[in-house]
Amino acid sequence: MVRVEFLGPIQKEPLELDITNLNELAEILKKDATMQEWLENSAVAVNDTLVSNRDFPLKDGDRVALLPPVCGG
Repeated sequence: MVRVEFLGPIQKEPLELDITNLNELAEILKKDATMQEWLENSAVAVNDTLVSNRDFPLKDGDRVALLPPVCGG
């Protein structure tokens, strides 16, 4: 199982999913209308390392974090 966490202003509880890559995660999250905008604008980290390839392989115990753009000061 892979743990998916939503950081910052994304108001969504973490998910535990049986997925093998980020493409599968994107397909699942696209079904949630509130997540569509976040998917387009968020960075993704796997085990605290930023990744940009949706074919990035995931294994049991991995932690995926969606990192939305934020402003602050």
